[in-house]
Amino acid sequence: MPKEFSIKSRFKSFIYAFKGIKFALITQHNFQIHILLTIVAILLGVFLKISLIEWVSIIIVIGMVLTTELLNTAVELLVDYISPEKNKTAGIIKDLGAGAVLISAIAAFITGLIVFLPKIIKIL
Repeated sequence: MPKEFSIKSRFKSFIYAFKGIKFALITQHNFQIHILLTIVAILLGVFLKISLIEWVSIIIVIGMVLTTELLNTAVELLVDYISPEKNKTAGIIKDLGAGAVLISAIAAFITGLIVFLPKIIKIL
């Protein structure tokens, strides 16, 4: 039976979500790198005065990369919890998660090139 709607429980769910993001930020080097690159992209966007549609594109790919990194972290922790010993299938599962992050990061990189490179070339 579903629980009744509660503002308090909705608020708690946000707290748990921020705890997860904080955990990744403190413990996951790749997440830290993605956050650093997010800051660089935002600063570049401000400095280069990108258009609204360019902002939307950048925000979507930033969200995609950070989301896949968080999901990959969750998958890796779950696999390590379930199968702490070395296991071929566990390794494949982790590789698949890492592959998802790589694909999203490549898409973000290409989007960044499309948005930023012409503006940078114009300045030079």
